[in-house]
Amino acid sequence: MSRVAIVTGAARGIGAATVDALVNDGYRVIAVDRCRDIPEVPYALATSADLDGVVARHGDSVLGLVGDVRSATDMQLAVETATRHFGRLDAVVACAGVVAGGAPIWELSDAAWDAVWSVNVLGTRRLIEAAAPTLIANGPDAHGRVVVVASAAGRTGLYHLAAYSAAKHAVVGLIRGTAMDLAPYGVTANAISPGSTRTALLDASAKVYELDSAEAFAQQQPIGRLIEPVEVASAITWLCSPAASAITGADVAVDGGMTVG
Repeated sequence: MSRVAIVTGAARGIGAATVDALVNDGYRVIAVDRCRDIPEVPYALATSADLDGVVARHGDSVLGLVGDVRSATDMQLAVETATRHFGRLDAVVACAGVVAGGAPIWELSDAAWDAVWSVNVLGTRRLIEAAAPTLIANGPDAHGRVVVVASAAGRTGLYHLAAYSAAKHAVVGLIRGTAMDLAPYGVTANAISPGSTRTALLDASAKVYELDSAEAFAQQQPIGRLIEPVEVASAITWLCSPAASAITGADVAVDGGMTVG
């Protein structure tokens, strides 16, 4: 029987690439996205049309679901939809994330801080708390997986993006604690920390720094180029596979060497 995953932030960027990679690896996927903007986030988020496009690529292997990761009810619905529509749930991948900033932390509004933390940290928690009972109930031989997208910002500090850096540090800590809680049940929990990846979020970061193009971020990475979403998705898919069964509590850098030093 095919394994089943939930992917949040699935309508574009790393999330959409992860849906593609998981399906190619034999998964069926519940693809979840908010599909509407957040007023405190200074760029457009994915749309329903974006989510529909991801679903259309895969036919019956992917079911789209509009939901907000910050809502416990929405995340519980995602879990229930997976088990009802596909008959099981084996893995959850938290890709939903936003960035806001452009000023020193003492000038950042509470609304912008709350938006960054609610999506990146609370949203990750909501997915984990909704899915954990089902992953545990599958039994230790089911090899349940939790993977969350953190960031190279979770290993360092970024100018005028202190809230984002702090949130991604928190996501790494959250996954390490989650790994300890889930270890007795045979469920692994890991983080992926991308470097500068070719996404809408990186375009928003370029505007924070008044750059003409996000391509300028390539110089931060020793490999001399931006990361492609599929490269991050490939690492996520590997962590969801049996080959990664001995890895838990890890923060895996997919950053082109950005944080080596």
